Amino acid sequence: MARCRTCGNDYDKAFAVEMNGERHYFDSFECAIHALAPRCPVCDVGMVGHGVESDGVVYCGAHCAQRAGVGGLNVRVDSGRSS
Repeated sequence: MARCRTCGNDYDKAFAVEMNGERHYFDSFECAIHALAPRCPVCDVGMVGHGVESDGVVYCGAHCAQRAGVGGLNVRVDSGRSS
């Protein structure tokens, strides 16, 4: 069994995640995300999906990037269709 890095649970179904040359053990994806997901530098949310990147800094989305002064990103692009 392996002990979860996040919550300390000693679980027979724990799994390992290798990141940056280090192996981390977790008992759930929730704990893995909590420990390893990059955090947005503006709102501090743990990013599970793709963020947006500018000059090597990753933001959770265009809104936070704009709040940080990054230009040229759109929160939503009009498709030209009327609904």
